[in-house]
Amino acid sequence: MLRIHFSDADLARTRIAAAPDPVWEIAASLHRLQSRRGRWAYAEWYRTARRQLREKGLERVVRNAVLPLYPRAAYFPDFLTPDDALGDLDTGMEAIVATSPQRVLEEVAVFDRTVGAPRWAGQLGRLEARKELTGVLRRYYDVVVAPYEQQVQARVEGERTLRLRGLMDGGVEGMLSGLGPMLRWRPPVLEVSYPRQAADRDMHLAGRGLTLVPSHFNWGEPVAFADPRLPPVLRYSMLHEPSRPGPPYDADRADRSLTALLGRSRAAALRAASTGATTSEMARAAGVSAPSASRHATALRDAGLLTTVRHGPAVLHTLTPTGAALLRAATGRSG
Repeated sequence: MLRIHFSDADLARTRIAAAPDPVWEIAASLHRLQSRRGRWAYAEWYRTARRQLREKGLERVVRNAVLPLYPRAAYFPDFLTPDDALGDLDTGMEAIVATSPQRVLEEVAVFDRTVGAPRWAGQLGRLEARKELTGVLRRYYDVVVAPYEQQVQARVEGERTLRLRGLMDGGVEGMLSGLGPMLRWRPPVLEVSYPRQAADRDMHLAGRGLTLVPSHFNWGEPVAFADPRLPPVLRYSMLHEPSRPGPPYDADRADRSLTALLGRSRAAALRAASTGATTSEMARAAGVSAPSASRHATALRDAGLLTTVRHGPAVLHTLTPTGAALLRAATGRSG
């Protein structure tokens, strides 16, 4: 178990990332390729990723050079998932390349002691080796993660809306209380479930606050940096409910579905979702029954305009980037 200790200053400085961490999504997706845990939730992605890696000629290099660096284990080097990469793949790749050779070798040594590093991992102390690695990671991202960018961003925005409700109802402590079964808020400590093979440890934020990063491809236990000197970041899974991520967003399919959205009630439902709405709130806004609102939400979601997450006994509907763009165009707003 990881115990994260908060002071009042830490509570004031705690935030939820506004965008996915693309470098972490690379690492988490590599873990999905190595584990059957949660496979049902990523079945479509898993089949497509395996096929695309094979067709693009990446299967061997990923198997032999990338997966050994990102084992689904108690530890892999922190420098492979830099803390300043939120929303920006280029920044993350540049940070990996710019890591000092001393830090690389120190973390590879820890990796070797705790898990067992591949024999060639020490070569990453060389600048050219890190450049070569990031080149492969970029190609991997383009093939198996980038097609899901809109879906991942929509899920992050839905998660932020959900946490905002907790914040409004109970402050930062209310937000922390609703993070899911792997995270338990016992003031002033956030208890984080860790893999059984990982040793218990304490993280004292010491006034730095905590950045919470929702992750699409993470499954199960949240993940923090092993080195306590690094900025406090906690990456956690959004898949607490049994909902299946669909295939990559298909604009043509969404266009065909837009014909189902004509009409006053669905327009009102779409507007209600712009600030986050439960099915009951959507029903009141549209002036329809709850079952009718649920059907409208399903049509909007099938068209790629809504995403839905669970909020206690209810569900919360929020706009996808496409839904927000459609609403802006319909209302003439530029923001």
